[in-house]
Amino acid sequence: MSRLGDLGARLYRGEAGYDFIGKRFIWYGVSILITILAFAGLGLKGLHMGVEFSGGAVFTTPEGSSISVEEARETAQEAAGNLPLVQELGNGSLRIQVSDLDTEESTVVREQLAERMDLDPQQINAELVGPSWGSQIANKAWQGLAIFMVLVVIYLAIAFEWRKAVAALIALIHDITITVGVYAIVGFEVTPGTVIGLLTILGYSLYDTVVVYDGLKETTHNYRKQTRFTYAELANRSLNATLVRSINTSVVALLPVAGLLFIGGGVLGGGMLNDIALSIFVGLAAGAYSSIMIATPLVSDLKSRESAIKAHDRRILAKRAKAEKAEDGTAEDAGADEAETDEDDAQDEGDEGAAASGEDVPEPRARATAGSGAGRSTRSGSRSRGRGKSSGKRR
Repeated sequence: MSRLGDLGARLYRGEAGYDFIGKRFIWYGVSILITILAFAGLGLKGLHMGVEFSGGAVFTTPEGSSISVEEARETAQEAAGNLPLVQELGNGSLRIQVSDLDTEESTVVREQLAERMDLDPQQINAELVGPSWGSQIANKAWQGLAIFMVLVVIYLAIAFEWRKAVAALIALIHDITITVGVYAIVGFEVTPGTVIGLLTILGYSLYDTVVVYDGLKETTHNYRKQTRFTYAELANRSLNATLVRSINTSVVALLPVAGLLFIGGGVLGGGMLNDIALSIFVGLAAGAYSSIMIATPLVSDLKSRESAIKAHDRRILAKRAKAEKAEDGTAEDAGADEAETDEDDAQDEGDEGAAASGEDVPEPRARATAGSGAGRSTRSGSRSRGRGKSSGKRR
């Protein structure tokens, strides 16, 4: 077995692990920092919307064009007055995109480009998109994203519970924000391919989150029947058990997407491949991070606020503390602690019953310490009271 496989087996058995839940505030802070950077990039640079959303014209030069990217950009900018987006395609042709152009303006830009390249204007392919059609496409994209989010929340609330649905929704919003921020910082244009990539990575992120949730559900199924681990500890064990599987799945999915982005889009000039590949690549990485570092810790925080789970966790921690104290203390102290543990069990069982029925759980009552003489004398007196006396029955 490889080292990674051996580590995965140890994580699954609980022999090794990392305290993701205990250090959740670190991951929350990292996510907040990344989100702030994404919003900063979005506010400073904004999104470069494609003509499919903003309207405009797209010009494609023939193969083997005798004009450079810079020359085409300067020519189109002089003719249109707007800064164009020029991409070099793999066959040596150029794709020149200029936003906010009408039919007459697009004709002028086409003629200027043809004159610069000594070509017939008919040899340059021109596609014109009206602003109203682009606005409709943008609205449909937002509607599709909103419907997707609603369906995700409904499904997770039915399959698991509302707390897990809320945590998954926050993780998905986290992934979208990071992807959009990267698009703004890099300067890639937003096309229908970008929307397709976003929906793809949201589905993948949801899949990875559901896998983690399924393991969490299995681990915490009989939570209140055990007295060894708190809910947060069981959630952390579950997360470690599925950690290697999540990492392997994410890496295997990222490798072909990385090839599509850096080789297909970067080296070969894939055009729209850049838009799809970038959104998928960033979204896959963000989704793998959020399903492990965000979704499960959020579920643990929300579940730990329940009265029944809070009472059971307090009971487990109290027993653990008393067991450690009994190991370090004297035999007399251990006996006193055992008596107090029985008393604690009775109170905590009552607390859990009250929490399950919806009643408020009272605060733990003050108890005499095991080392106080008053506490021992009170118990001793109550136990010795009545010894040696007749029961009042006659034989």
